[in-house]
Amino acid sequence: MKTHFLPGYPDSSVCCHTYRTKDPFPHSAQRIRPVATPTLKNFVNGRFIDPAGTELLDIIDPTTGDLVARAPVSTAADVDEAMTAAKTAFRTWGRTTPAERQRALLRLADAIDAESDAIVEAQHRNTGQPRATIAADEVAAGADQLRFFAGAARLLEGKSAGEYLPGMTSWVRREPIGVVGQVTPWNFPFLMAIWKIGPALAAGNTLVLKPSDTTPESTLELARISQGILPDGVMNIVLGNGGTGAAIVEHPVPGLVSITGSVRAGMAVAAGAAKTLKRAHLELGGKAPALVFADVDVAKTAAAIADFSFYNAGQDCTAVTRVLVHESIHDEFVDAFVTEARSRTTGSADDADNYFGPLNNVNHFGDVVRKVAELPDHAVIATGGHQIGTAGFFFEPTVVTKVRQTDAIVQEETFGPVITVQSFTSEDEAVTLANDVSYALASSVWTRDHPTAMRVSRDLDFGAVWINTHILLTAEMPHGGFKQSGYGKDLSMYGVEDYTRIKHVMSSLE
Repeated sequence: MKTHFLPGYPDSSVCCHTYRTKDPFPHSAQRIRPVATPTLKNFVNGRFIDPAGTELLDIIDPTTGDLVARAPVSTAADVDEAMTAAKTAFRTWGRTTPAERQRALLRLADAIDAESDAIVEAQHRNTGQPRATIAADEVAAGADQLRFFAGAARLLEGKSAGEYLPGMTSWVRREPIGVVGQVTPWNFPFLMAIWKIGPALAAGNTLVLKPSDTTPESTLELARISQGILPDGVMNIVLGNGGTGAAIVEHPVPGLVSITGSVRAGMAVAAGAAKTLKRAHLELGGKAPALVFADVDVAKTAAAIADFSFYNAGQDCTAVTRVLVHESIHDEFVDAFVTEARSRTTGSADDADNYFGPLNNVNHFGDVVRKVAELPDHAVIATGGHQIGTAGFFFEPTVVTKVRQTDAIVQEETFGPVITVQSFTSEDEAVTLANDVSYALASSVWTRDHPTAMRVSRDLDFGAVWINTHILLTAEMPHGGFKQSGYGKDLSMYGVEDYTRIKHVMSSLE
């Protein structure tokens, strides 16, 4: 794949869907074999420190169910310590020149490239993703995007100065917000950390970030790498659970809180931020449709959409989850798509032939299993639908047909390798079906007809529309959704501007 990506308060901060539920597979608990494991630390004011609290979270390798680390549950006091460090550091960092911030971010990007192997191994322990995927699509992509943000630091713009009243000159200052609070998900832990810290630091802010409680290690590697590059207190990492996230959101210091996570978590963040009228930046769930018209090359299109559906086990807010196919090619497409799905194998990352890894954690795994088990009687599982093996959280690539628009599997985010296929008879019906969900993050149109592509891309109610491709993102273009997919933009100059505030200054000419 290419550069892309692409998530109460966040428990495992899933982008973009999770529930804390009882483990439906009791045997999985037996797979967590206690061994000597490291206890992770917070990163505050340039140092790794033990938190005040004593509660610990288990970090589990989702490929085996083994315990690989323990992470502290940071308390409100720990969050306050990090906020104090960030507030103090802002006094200096907030007054650096754009060129100084650019140089720091460029150095950090170079250091990320140099430390790629360490980042990959740290993340692989927590996610089970193929190492090559992490290296290319998160570490290399993250370094590239950080270089974009480094350049963006010098390109922020405001309204030109002018005399809008007699004898008075007005101009606009675009300033950093100050301290920002951030929460990242478990599906792309390292890259999502870059998406948060890059624009925040480029604009001159300092930050306190909480990574997901199941995938903190690659973010801690980023913190380690930043030592000696970013001044102490500019970037602070606190580990923990939903209570830690709540403490960040409701703390009086940050002027903005940003989360990539579930709709449920986003609503909680927005409500918590409203208590002190701080700004919220929300990148939440998705239920992306791919609209396939009758003039496509069926085999080629089925192969491409399979790539964009099952990548990262479907744990991507922008992944194709619903395929809408013109009725004239529906059966042919389903046959081709099922064949492609079966070839997208999952399993150990040590097997280079496997396309995707496990679902991230036992709670999410159980949620996906239940959604498939609760399919209505009229739905047909054309392929897949089962757990693979007894170790780890692997699930077969799954294609479901004969679904109805009102079915939960169509309306609700599954966030796994489970794809539905529906048919349509007209362009208007295709657009209506596509838009008839509460999410509005990503979509795609597949056709050889340019006017059709232009009309449909206009009418689709999604923050991103691809034509004859899907999921690919670039640092120069904005990413964000509408409706329950949240508000605010990641990437691009729009993303940097979200981390700034506007001040009008007027001066008398006398």
